[in-house]
Amino acid sequence: MSGPADRPLLQVRDLKVHFRTGSRGPFRRQTFVHAVDGVSFDVPRGTTFGIVGESGSGKSTTALAIMRLAPITGGTIDLAGARLSEAEGNDLLALRRKAQIIFQDPYSSLSPRMRAGAIVREPLDLMEIGDPEGRDGRVADLFGKVGLRAEQQALFPHQFSGGQRQRIGVARALASQPDLIVCDEPVSALDVAIQAQILNLLRALQREFRLTYLFISHDLAVVQYICDEIAVMYLGEIVEQADRISLFKRPLHPYTWALLSAVPSAASKRRGRRRVSLEGDPPSPIDLPPGCRFAGRCPFAEDICRTEAPARREIFPKHWVSCHRVGDDGVPPHEMYPLANGPGGPGGPARP
Repeated sequence: MSGPADRPLLQVRDLKVHFRTGSRGPFRRQTFVHAVDGVSFDVPRGTTFGIVGESGSGKSTTALAIMRLAPITGGTIDLAGARLSEAEGNDLLALRRKAQIIFQDPYSSLSPRMRAGAIVREPLDLMEIGDPEGRDGRVADLFGKVGLRAEQQALFPHQFSGGQRQRIGVARALASQPDLIVCDEPVSALDVAIQAQILNLLRALQREFRLTYLFISHDLAVVQYICDEIAVMYLGEIVEQADRISLFKRPLHPYTWALLSAVPSAASKRRGRRRVSLEGDPPSPIDLPPGCRFAGRCPFAEDICRTEAPARREIFPKHWVSCHRVGDDGVPPHEMYPLANGPGGPGGPARP
């Protein structure tokens, strides 16, 4: 029997976030946006779990729900053995010390009226962490940890570059000494060179403090660099999940395969891969179709894909996929039926 030491730091089970839409009234049909629709995963302590997908896939809403910044419709979230999804009042405040977030936009996530030092100190004051006399020293230490000088505490956010502002956001997230840090696209608003600096900083801090990251991104190259395990989301659902090496070496779901085809790498060039363009748009999250939600854009879809939702299956050890077309032997459809190279691009299985 596994004990508390073996339990993942974060456990998410059947998480749902549905937003009501439209006007209310006795004669109006209530409709909902299924932003997150039954997501489950575990994040072991000291690791980085990535969630990737297109805009509108539900990845950022998942992150906000885990931080209790978006309303939870159903499911459970456990953090360090405590039921975070049901915590209220002082219990929720205590759990907030264990989980912090780094937001996507370093320009709008910092108050322009507060000095940098006050921004980093604010969580210490709000959560009454440590002695008031020692908090200034803690802030100065955090500035050093993220590569900023102590004297920069007196500056306002507009006096920093984008990368420096994100360093302030990282320092603020570290202030409460959390176990989990949710990184919601933390480098997407930065230049490529600055992205690398922030990613290297996050990795160094993880090693030093044994942090656990939930990393949200649409950039597979970034996820490949920093994550240990990756979940691919499409229209509110996880369609594939595996460790980094397995996912990039042999994607099983056609959606993952299409996403990875757009990632430039020497390995992909050697294998002669070409970019796969997905046609059409995802269906409406308000009026979801039966069957697989990717079927309308999948070049390998069959009748069963349009009528019956695929079950989540563990094809290889810790490699799950939700796809009718992936065989039990682990052969994905894009290996069984290479797409034809017609003038219109990929349009379906190659004909003999």
